[in-house]
Order: sequence, then C-alpha cells, then structure tokens
Amino acid sequence: MRQAQLTVSHHVTTDGVHVVLLAGEIDHTTTDLFRQALAPEGGFARHTVIDFRAVTFMDSSGINVLVAANNAARAANGWLRLAHTPRPVAQVLHIVGLDDVIRLHPTLNDALAAQIAA
Repeated sequence: MRQAQLTVSHHVTTDGVHVVLLAGEIDHTTTDLFRQALAPEGGFARHTVIDFRAVTFMDSSGINVLVAANNAARAANGWLRLAHTPRPVAQVLHIVGLDDVIRLHPTLNDALAAQIAA
C-alpha cells in the first residue's frame, strides 16, 4: 500500500485572507499536513480560501478537517470557501452535504472576489 502525497503552499492576502493551495491526495496519511496548512499558527484562520485545483482525491479524513476549519471560522465570525474543486472532490462534498454549508467557487479569484462583496 502506497502512502498518499500532498503538497501545500499558502499565503495571506493584503486584506488578511489565508489562501491555501493543495496538490495531491487528502486521506488519513495526509490530514495532519492539511490541518497544519489551515492552522499555521496553531489556530484556524478567520477567513480562508482553499484552492483544490490539483487535488486528485479526498476521503472522510479531509471532510473532518474541513468541518473543523469551517466551525472555527464561523465561531470567529469568519468563513471558509473552497475554490476550483475538481469533480471527484465535489462529489464527496455533495454526498455528505458539505457543499450546502461551505461555499464552492469555480476559481480562486471568484472566491476572493466574493470576500470583497461580503
């Protein structure tokens, strides 16, 4: 059995939005890295956009991280948005109903523009 690979890069925009770019697979072997990317200083960011454009797989482990990040953002009067979500990942989100809770945007720019309009 091979271990999944996940690469992460992130930055903060000038208006304070934490942008996380992911590539690879999100499963039980990579969720710690995923969680750390969403909480780089030990706590989840108030406003976060995750770009899933290069994610090829996500299981329930990733769903758990997203739920925790979304709950933390909402508790801080913030939000979590997902951008460029590929069909396999979007299907998982839809099956568990998370696409009704976390806003999905077709591109990173759309997700960031929605932040300005909010």
